[in-house]
Formats: sequence, structure tokens, C-alpha cells
Amino acid sequence: MANAVKNAPLIESKSDLIYALEKGCKPKQDWRIGTEHEKFVFCKDSHKPLPYEGENGIGAILTEIQKRTDWTPLLDKGHLIGLKDESTGASISLEPGGQLELSGAPLEKLHDTCSETGNHLRLLRGITDKLNIEFLGLGVAPAWSLEDMPMMPKSRYGIMKPYMEKVGTLGTSMMFRSCTVQVNLDFSSEKDMVDKLRASLALQPIATALFANSPFIDGKPSGYLSYRSKIWQHTDNDRTGMLDFAFEPGMGFERYVDYALDVPMYFVMRNGEFVNCAGESFRAFLKGELPQLPGEKPTIADWEDHLSTLFPEVRLKTFLEMRGADAGPWDSICALPALWVGLLYDQGALDGALELVKDWTAEQRNQLRIDVSKSALNAEINGRTVLDVAKDVSKLAKSGLVARKNKNYEGFDESVFLNMIKETLDTGKTPAEHMLDAYNGPWEGDISKIYTERLF
Repeated sequence: MANAVKNAPLIESKSDLIYALEKGCKPKQDWRIGTEHEKFVFCKDSHKPLPYEGENGIGAILTEIQKRTDWTPLLDKGHLIGLKDESTGASISLEPGGQLELSGAPLEKLHDTCSETGNHLRLLRGITDKLNIEFLGLGVAPAWSLEDMPMMPKSRYGIMKPYMEKVGTLGTSMMFRSCTVQVNLDFSSEKDMVDKLRASLALQPIATALFANSPFIDGKPSGYLSYRSKIWQHTDNDRTGMLDFAFEPGMGFERYVDYALDVPMYFVMRNGEFVNCAGESFRAFLKGELPQLPGEKPTIADWEDHLSTLFPEVRLKTFLEMRGADAGPWDSICALPALWVGLLYDQGALDGALELVKDWTAEQRNQLRIDVSKSALNAEINGRTVLDVAKDVSKLAKSGLVARKNKNYEGFDESVFLNMIKETLDTGKTPAEHMLDAYNGPWEGDISKIYTERLF
């Protein structure tokens, strides 16, 4: 029998599963902002995605970052697949197709998030400019086929890929051809978690619409403004979606645990190796009936790993993770957390958000998720356009940010980071629509223009 994860306690009861979430509760003064962003990496000359191997490969970029930062290397069977800053908690990792991700440190202010992003991009520029490498900030790779995409040497992806091919029609496109910006935010209590989860789930399609930035697939317009959102609708219904149960009476940590227990597993880590358990039941694992580890029961680390393989529009761990937005240019990395911090970290704004969505039904919320992928701000819910709803949401977010009274050295409060959203609302056009205008206008249908005019 394989050894359990070193020093990880065995799960004794359901209360241990609940506590793995509940331990995230913290007082408001300790709330932080964690921002993650992904970007495509490609060669300037060929416009092809960058492989892991080679002198100019992604592995070489990680090696050079490690030399310049002294961050701790993260290895998978001898391959450098990530880096971690032990002093702040920030990390750099690889998505399956070589998308480079910065998982930012838990920071107090949005001004800090903006600085962190700038420092990260300057670090990369100091390396990649000499290698003739560029970055693309889009929700979906605009022209690369699945066959074009390299596969990074991370063992978990070798488990996920064949499983994704069985459970959804676009799961491999999610893995290899999509990029996002995500925001991680805290809660103070079970009630606060539930309020924030409900508000952010209901409004996640509004964020999808505002940040829609993936109108192309396979070298041509896809018919969608957020094709990334379309992809997620056809990835794996067991672990994605709008979590209708979160709006039902009795919602709390235990209810999310019940949901998570019924999501099929991917893997278990033993002795530094991934054990393929794709499709198996965590409930069976609790009974010592996991076929791959007969007689062995899970640890808290196994449960936390399992929680990380759930991909709903908002994910609950010891924090809430907003997952609905396409990747975009530099200002979107500041604008997305600004939207959610403004809405969720001020009680008045949160109450306003809950009031805004209180009459929306589960059917309407789910339909909105589908509709915004194609129509973005022109979609409708409950008799209103998304554009009108988004204007109300933006006002609430701005009021919440102003109330935080966090100013930078120039005297600007955090609401300055909503400027990208303001421009979208003023014009009524998403980033995707601006790209389509260029494609149908000055680009004259030449998708290759995207590799010079939509760089990160």
C-alpha cells in the first residue's frame, strides 16, 4: 500500500471536511486580494506557441526567472514546472498548453496588485525580449489548433487530458487553448461566505460580458464574444457551472462539502507521484474502497487536492475564487479585482448586489451564462440588458472602492482601476467587439495582425 502524504492527518469525520473550508474565516482587517492571470507565450517570428523544451523554450524561461529571483523551484519528475516565492506566497506556474500564470501574493490593496503585475511583466520582458518571445492576453488562442499546442510536462495533465476527452466536447480546448484572470477573496463567517458566493455566482456572467475577449477560434470569428465561456459550458458538467444549490435554504460549508464529495476524482498524490483515480468517488475513498489504493483512507491533503479540481464559476476553498473572466491586457488584471473587491469587501455594496439579483431564478442565471458568451452586454436577464445591469454593478463597485479609502501616492483611490470597465460601459462595446471591428476593418480579415496589435 502506498504511503499517505507525509504529516497530513487522516480524515476522521465529515467535520474535518467542513473545517477544511471553514478555517478560511477571518476578520475583515485580515481580508486580502489574490489575483491570478494567465497569458499565451509565442515566438514572434513564427507566431507559434512556445514549447517547453529548447534554449528558447518555456522551461528555459522558468530557469532564468529562478536565477533572477531565487524563488523556490517546483519540480515534476525532474522538470521545472513552477516557482514559488516563499516570503510572499506568490508563484509562477504552467497551464497545460504552456500558458504562463502568475498567482499573486495575498495583498491588502489594489494598488499593490497593480505594482505586482508591473514587476512581474518587467521581469519577463528582461528575459523574453532577447529570446524573440511575446505574450498574448486573450481568453482563447485565436488561431492555434489543438494539434499546434505543446503539452507541458506536468503529470496531472496526463491524467486530466484523457478524462476531459471522455466527459465533454471542449475540455481539451479549456486545458490547452484558454486563458483567464481570476480573483481570490476572503470571508469572515459562514453567512458572509454564503452572501458573497451568491452575489458573485449570480453576477459572474456580468463579469464574463464586461471582460469578453475571445471572439476567434481556429483563425476566424467564432460567433461568440467569449468563446472561453462557451468552452467552459462544454468541459465537464460534473465540476463546472453556476452551483444552483448555493441559492437554496440551508446553504453553508457542509452543503458545499456534499457537492464536492459527488464530483468525480482526478488523482491522489503518493510519494511525490500522481495516482490516476480519474472518475472515482471520494465517498468510496473515505470508506477505504478506492480501487487504486485499496484499504487506504484519505488525508486532509487529499481532500484539499480534490477541492482544487472543482471548476464552478465561483470556487470555494478557504477563500472564494472568481472564475468567469477572459484573460486580457494589463489593465484588465487590475480592473477585474477592482470590480469584485468593490462589490464584496464593502457591506453596503454587497447588500446592493444581493438586492440586484434577488429575483433572478436559477433558470435565468444559467441561461444568462450561456447568452453572454455569444452576446455579452446585449444579452438580457429579467427584462433588462446586461449593459444596464453592468452599469448598476459598476456603480456599486465604485462606491465600495471609494469607501475603502485606499489611495496611492498620487491621491487616487482604488476606483481608478475601474476605468477599463467605464470605457466598456460608455462605448457599449467589449474588448472582443473592438477586435472584431479591427478584423473586419483595418486588419482586412488577417488574423495574424493580432500577434502585433493585441500583445500583452
